[in-house]
Amino acid sequence: MNIEEKVFKKEKLNKEKLIPYGFIKEGNTYKYSKKFMNGNFRADIYIDENGNVSGKVYDLEMEEEYTNFRVEDAIGEFVNTVKGEYIKILEEVRDNCFEKEYFIYEQSNRITKLIDEKYNVTPEFLWEKFPNDGVFRNKRSKKWFGIIMNIDKSKIISKESGEIEILNVKLDDEVEKYLKQKGIYPSYHLSKKSWVSIILDDTLSDNEIMKLINISFESSDVKGEWIVPANPKYYDVINAFNRTDTITWKQSNNIIKGDTVYLYVAEPYSAIMFKCEVIETDIPYKYKDKNLSIKNVMKIKLLKRYKQDEFTLKKLNEYGIKAIRGPRHIPKELSKEINTNGKVDEK
Repeated sequence: MNIEEKVFKKEKLNKEKLIPYGFIKEGNTYKYSKKFMNGNFRADIYIDENGNVSGKVYDLEMEEEYTNFRVEDAIGEFVNTVKGEYIKILEEVRDNCFEKEYFIYEQSNRITKLIDEKYNVTPEFLWEKFPNDGVFRNKRSKKWFGIIMNIDKSKIISKESGEIEILNVKLDDEVEKYLKQKGIYPSYHLSKKSWVSIILDDTLSDNEIMKLINISFESSDVKGEWIVPANPKYYDVINAFNRTDTITWKQSNNIIKGDTVYLYVAEPYSAIMFKCEVIETDIPYKYKDKNLSIKNVMKIKLLKRYKQDEFTLKKLNEYGIKAIRGPRHIPKELSKEINTNGKVDEK
C-alpha cells in the first residue's frame, strides 16, 4: 500500500470541494500543486473521476522528480522530513475534500448506511488491535446482530488471498440453508453453528444482505423482563392502577422502551401483582428526599393484574429469589410460569 492509499483509506471524495480548495480540472483528472520545504519542493496531487489519489514530488532546484521518500527502507533526516511534509499536504486535501467512511469497500459502506436507516444503529469499533472491525449492536438488548471485519480472504477461502471485508450475521437454525448460496461462507471468528460470513464484494445484492441482517436483528431483539419493587408506604400503586392504566415510575438505567416490568408490591402484600409494558423512557424528573432520589422516570402501561396470593415471595423463593431490593431480571422459568399459568385478577 503506497502513501496515498494509506492516507485516503476509508475516505470518499466530495468533488464539489475540489475546485474551491484549489484543484484545477485537466480532462478527467483534478490537479493541485503546492510548494513546500521553503519553496524548494513542489507536490502535485492528482485525483481521478473515481476518487483515486496519486502524487508526485519535484525537487525544484534540481528540476527533477524526487522519489527517495517512497523507498520503504530509506533512512536519513532529510528524506523523512520531505516525506512528512508531503503527507501533511495529503492530509490537508483529505480533511478538506473528502468525507470519512466507516469501512474501505463500497458495499460495506452502503450496507452500513442501510442499517443506520432501518435500525438507527451505527458501527462500534471496540478493539484497538482491530481498528477496522465494526460491531452492530441492538439498542434494546445490547446484543450483536452483525460485525464487519477486515480480513485476508484466505481466512474463509483456502488457496485465495487478498484484503476483503466480510459481514457476520446470526442465522441460527438457518445456517445450513444459506451456506448453499453463493457468497456465503462458514463464519470466521464467531460460532459456525449460528453465524455465517458474507463477503462484501457485491456477489450478493444489498437487498439480499439486508434480508439476512433482518433475520439476525430479530434474533437479537430480545425484550428485557424485570421484577421491580413497589413500596406502598411511599406510593399507592394499587389505587393508581385503579384510576388509570398508565403511570410514571422511577427508571433503572438498564430498562428500555418495550421491556416488561413485573411490579412486586412489598408488605403487607409481598407479591408480584402487576405486569406492565414500558412505553416511554428517559423522561427528566428531579426528586430527592431522605429515602429516594430520582433523575429520570419511565411510563409503564398495565397489561395484567395477578391475585395477591399467587406470586408471593414464598413462591418466588422457589426460583431463587430471596429478596427484591431493586430492579432485577426475572428468571426464565419464573417468566414461563407467570405467562403460562398466571391467573389474571379481573379487578
